[in-house]
Amino acid sequence: MRSRLPLTVSHAVYWRKSANKERNMFQVSDASDGEIIDVISVQSQVVYGSVGNSIAVPALRRHGLEVVAVPTVLLSNTPHYASCYGGEIPQPWFEGYLTALAERNLDSAARAVVLGYLKSTDKAASLARWLRLMREKNPQMPVIIDPVLGDDDSGFYVDPQLALHYRQQLAPLATGLTPNRFELGCLCDAPLESDAEIIDAARSLLGAQTQWVVVTSATHDETRHSMQVFCVTAKETFVIEHPRYDNPPKGTGDLFTAELTARLLGGASLSQAVEQASLYAQQSVLATRTLGRRELQLAAAEPL
Repeated sequence: MRSRLPLTVSHAVYWRKSANKERNMFQVSDASDGEIIDVISVQSQVVYGSVGNSIAVPALRRHGLEVVAVPTVLLSNTPHYASCYGGEIPQPWFEGYLTALAERNLDSAARAVVLGYLKSTDKAASLARWLRLMREKNPQMPVIIDPVLGDDDSGFYVDPQLALHYRQQLAPLATGLTPNRFELGCLCDAPLESDAEIIDAARSLLGAQTQWVVVTSATHDETRHSMQVFCVTAKETFVIEHPRYDNPPKGTGDLFTAELTARLLGGASLSQAVEQASLYAQQSVLATRTLGRRELQLAAAEPL
């Protein structure tokens, strides 16, 4: 019996050392160690549905991109259902998410940032501070902002005061903006009716950082049942026309912005990226109808 005691002690010491080795093996350093994060996507998220990060993340990943998703709100589903649970992410949590990205050095490792639905002015102010710090680390990193405010049919989805925060704090930090016509009017504080007014308004948002504005649902032609997307830069404007679909599923704008970002990171020109993103959004709307689904489905088409 006595001869077994050293074996028992030795065995216990061995496993204690092994456990320490395992802890060291899986301990994570704060340094990024060259890890590539392609996109940081900051927008809404739902348990059921295809809006915000819930559609943007799979859309980006189908292009082979690594994505970090930061939620601004977390809901059971979109509010157009009879019931909806959840709400805005508490501000200390949200700021902690952004701080953690900096502590992991992921903000400097990222190739692009996408901003979508923010919900509140507090989120906009926090993001503006965070983006300024990111710009210091990575001045050339593209920042693509979809200023989700509302649309012509529904009006504002959010506090109208958020438009002012977008205009004064966030838009000047963007490489590109993807508003619809209603949102562009809110950013410029003016009603937009004619093509010339839309182009002038978009161009007024260009600046030292902001190189382009893509206006979705810019105009529509009732006789041809089509809609136009305006892409405006300092030197040119080009228009893409696509079929108009009645009652499209929620999330097509979020999908468009994600797809546009992926195409640009893949090396497409702005005009090519806009055209390809528009086409894929259309294919996804049609795929959703073909499958008989209520929520937006990604089309099976391979990336071009």
